[in-house]
Amino acid sequence: MWSNVTPRCVQCIKNKSVVRQLHKTSLKGLCFNPLPVSNRTPTAVGSLQKRISSVLQQWTRSYSAHFTYVPDTVPSSEGETVRMNLFQAVNNAMDIALASDPTAIIFGEDVAFGGVFRCTLNLQDKHGKDRVFNTPLCEQGIAGFGIGAAVAGATVIAEMQFADYIFPAFDQIVNEAAKFRYRCGNQFDCGKLTFRAPCGAVGHGALYHSQSPEAYFAHTPGLKIVMPRGAVKAKGLLLSCIRSNDPCIFFEPKILYRSAVEQVPTRDYELPIGKADILLEGENVTLLGWGTQVHVLREVAQLAQDRLNVTCEVIDLVTIQPWDRETIFNSVTKTGRLVIAHEAPLNCGLGAEIAASVQKECFLNLEAPIQRVTGHDTPFPHVFEPFYIPDKWRCLEAVRVAVEF
Repeated sequence: MWSNVTPRCVQCIKNKSVVRQLHKTSLKGLCFNPLPVSNRTPTAVGSLQKRISSVLQQWTRSYSAHFTYVPDTVPSSEGETVRMNLFQAVNNAMDIALASDPTAIIFGEDVAFGGVFRCTLNLQDKHGKDRVFNTPLCEQGIAGFGIGAAVAGATVIAEMQFADYIFPAFDQIVNEAAKFRYRCGNQFDCGKLTFRAPCGAVGHGALYHSQSPEAYFAHTPGLKIVMPRGAVKAKGLLLSCIRSNDPCIFFEPKILYRSAVEQVPTRDYELPIGKADILLEGENVTLLGWGTQVHVLREVAQLAQDRLNVTCEVIDLVTIQPWDRETIFNSVTKTGRLVIAHEAPLNCGLGAEIAASVQKECFLNLEAPIQRVTGHDTPFPHVFEPFYIPDKWRCLEAVRVAVEF
């Protein structure tokens, strides 16, 4: 037990220097004074626990990786809309796919009763057990069965319960699905094959329920990789993936399943794969992200305006592969600066490929080195998640470095 949280602790938290200091000194030496044994009465201990809890709650609210969700709006020309969160939009897209395509099937671990995130809720009741069904706990088998069914003519929607579990299926996806058309000279293919996978930080997922593995697959020709930022995008992009003639991986940021709420068109619609979205226009810095990180960067843009007096252009990459080079290059040519943020680790992350491409194509227009704000090169932590992911303060610091270079 500890007697009190010292002013130094509070100041370190406010300055967020605690991250650096943790590497130099113990938590005890940095923040707390020991509580003498003679003073460890129930009243003293209870008071201490409340004080520590209060400080930690304040720190968590202020400095943990959080974001303010900004919903997309659709024009009235899109017709009737219904309020949906992201998992409901995904469910609606699959419902439309099953209703409009008699060859469409959905399978994966626990999808028959709705899945762990409820994305397939009621679909088996509506479309039958032969079209929505469970599989064994075997990701390699799910991928292999999906490839075979797609080759035989089915429209396949296969769920990986978590993106972290997709690695046993890596060989099937990379060496079979991605290469099938090429290896047979376009006589056969396994297009109409979509793998859905919940990904990213969620606040408590730790090592095996928080990873963002998009870069592993972006290295593979023959795959399309998509990650939506909200419900409207999720529905349209998922329908585009399902109907694509190439195998697709559709990563769904699970922290957005319930927090991303929008008015979603009820009709059947598709959104383009391979096209980035400019969400905010700016003149001084380009901020590039995808998935949840887009909402973090929208906050960063406002902070940069308020604190640094610079305007940022915020871009949602939307499609990891093929990514929209033209939109990114044009933006960086205008602003002269680029900050890329993603939750995956720094080393060999997608940000490195984008940075290299921008450096090659926009070199004479760059006013500062390209900044990458990412997860660290460690396994995804549990209690230290707020220090791991690229929150708005780390991203804002990158903007400052770019502007002051």
